[in-house]
Amino acid sequence: MTKLRIIILSLFFLACAGVSLASSGPMAQAQGTIDKVVQILKTADLDTEVRREMLSQELAERFDFRAMSQRVLAVNWKKASPQEREKFTALFSELLKRNYIGHIEAYTDEKVEFVKERIKKNKASIDTLIITKSAEIPVSYRMAQQGEEWKVYDVVIEKVSFVNNYRSTYGQLIKKGGFSGLLAKMEEKLQQLKEES
Repeated sequence: MTKLRIIILSLFFLACAGVSLASSGPMAQAQGTIDKVVQILKTADLDTEVRREMLSQELAERFDFRAMSQRVLAVNWKKASPQEREKFTALFSELLKRNYIGHIEAYTDEKVEFVKERIKKNKASIDTLIITKSAEIPVSYRMAQQGEEWKVYDVVIEKVSFVNNYRSTYGQLIKKGGFSGLLAKMEEKLQQLKEES
């Protein structure tokens, strides 16, 4: 299993949570999330576009894309104008959804074992193992509490942070072409994904 596929599975395993789980803790919400995502993926009679739209909506509800965007850009977030921040957040969230939804449909009954829950004030870390036929991959979800909901702001796979990976890549693009250059590259990639789909 490639690291890209692990990232994809990790993101979508926490993409949705039922309303009935809103008052429960982060691990309980995560467990409910996985059940619901797997149910969508296993519903054979769903039209492809309908399934993808369902996954996209659930992803938008579970992830705090603004918090992820802020962490990805780091110091560049402060330097960006409000308009640039909004544009980046919109592009980043759309890229994640479009880039990964097609891949998650390759799900083949991998199992998730919940190992540990750590809560400190309004932040939580949920440690899990994705169990495949050939390996056990450690995945940690970083979540922040927003009212009764727990929202994902980072995923750490085999000690490698999803946010840090993007921060490094986007930071290099900003150094080369400025913030406008980064946004142009993101728009170009988004258009490519639209054409492929």
